[in-house]
Amino acid sequence: MPLPPHPGLFAIVDRYCSDSDPMPRLRLREGSEELAVPLSLSQARQALYDRSMCAAVRSDLWRQIVERMRLGNDGAGWPMAVVWLGLPGLRRSAFKIAWSCRAERGEVEAELVTCYLEALAEVAVDSSDPGGQVLRSACSRAWALWRAARAETVADDVETFRGAPVERDAKGIWEVDYDPHEGSSGLSAPVRISVPAHRVEGVRLGALAEAWDMAETAKGARHQGRGRQVAKISLRRVGRNG
Repeated sequence: MPLPPHPGLFAIVDRYCSDSDPMPRLRLREGSEELAVPLSLSQARQALYDRSMCAAVRSDLWRQIVERMRLGNDGAGWPMAVVWLGLPGLRRSAFKIAWSCRAERGEVEAELVTCYLEALAEVAVDSSDPGGQVLRSACSRAWALWRAARAETVADDVETFRGAPVERDAKGIWEVDYDPHEGSSGLSAPVRISVPAHRVEGVRLGALAEAWDMAETAKGARHQGRGRQVAKISLRRVGRNG
């Protein structure tokens, strides 16, 4: 028995466009304009991803899609249809980003659609491969955004991050940022740790690293002479009460 579609923006667009056939239709132009064949929305999507079809014809269809997108509200039904036509080229990246970055599938799909529409708006009119340009750009942008979002791990509670007990007080908190140099060993992403102010006032940074089981990593972060910088650690106060 087939699984139900994953809930998210893609499923919403699929449901909306399942019986949609906006006007004016896309046209399959393999010869003269007089011989162009009007296509239903489902026929157009099939042609866009049919590798056996002439590349020039598929590129012409993508140029027509760009024109429909620029119709805006004047092209009734086309704004959603434009998104629907791009979904086959975005689905694989949606799955991979959600899995690799441990992100919510719905959020990934929404970001991909945004990147897709941005790429459509920027595609060059004279591009020899507008479809490939749009889909590659959209997927690359989405990957970059989610990798950047995943790069920083925020820990509001040291107890849950390193197992160290934390006591709350009314004097605010301090934050430590550990920012490793690209390619360094040990921690591979920035880490932010927040603790109550009374736990760190008057304590050297080395003592903090020891308490958080980062002593050896912190030692490697020192910049000695003209050697290579491995990482940066910064300590700052972020708030007080009263």
